[in-house]
Amino acid sequence: MFKREVSCEKCSLRPICLASAISPEQLDEIDRIVRRGRSIKRGETLFHASSPFESVYAVRSGAIKTYSLAPDGEELVTGFYLPGEILGLEGISQEEHTSTAVALETSTVCEIPFKRFGELAVKIPSLQQHFFSIMSEEIYKDRTLHRLLSKRSADERVIALLLSLSARNRRRGLSGNEFRLPMSRYDIGNYLGLAVETVSRIFTRLNKSELLEVSGREIKIPCLATLRQSYTGEN
Repeated sequence: MFKREVSCEKCSLRPICLASAISPEQLDEIDRIVRRGRSIKRGETLFHASSPFESVYAVRSGAIKTYSLAPDGEELVTGFYLPGEILGLEGISQEEHTSTAVALETSTVCEIPFKRFGELAVKIPSLQQHFFSIMSEEIYKDRTLHRLLSKRSADERVIALLLSLSARNRRRGLSGNEFRLPMSRYDIGNYLGLAVETVSRIFTRLNKSELLEVSGREIKIPCLATLRQSYTGEN
């Protein structure tokens, strides 16, 4: 179900979403193709792997995870998406989605039909360039994750995720020092290639070392620079 109560012009996420790439005079054109306000309950699926690729999605509120299935049927978490971020890009080349997207909490999304978006991007080069930039960032994130899983310790993997979430919250104008994790310890472990027990022990250890203050999913980072130094080893 879609609601059309907020335009791109009035959306608080405009500075970090696709509409940031176009002038105020051009906003009406993207407004005409975007389907806004689709609500997804926790655990509900936005799209399935192997379903036809027709749209990309911008998260407006809540959080969404994507996952694929291993040959043995095991779920493999491939990403977490927060407000202002775009998902569904992986379906472009194959013309079908290669992962399944599920809401981690009650969320809303804006659906952007890709064919109509492509036609608009040809007319507005800055929009096309911004979209290419988003795709490039997704590739970079994938490669960074592969390096992380192969080169970093378990503690460093968890810290890297926390630093990423902190930066993404700051980008939305929220606190980078205090936030709630939308994903479970299990999902974190699955994404980082760690057992859930290992993730829990790491949070306990970071809490005891005062690098974090942890209460369930509530996270407080007393000093971002100190946490970052523990990950990079740099002064």
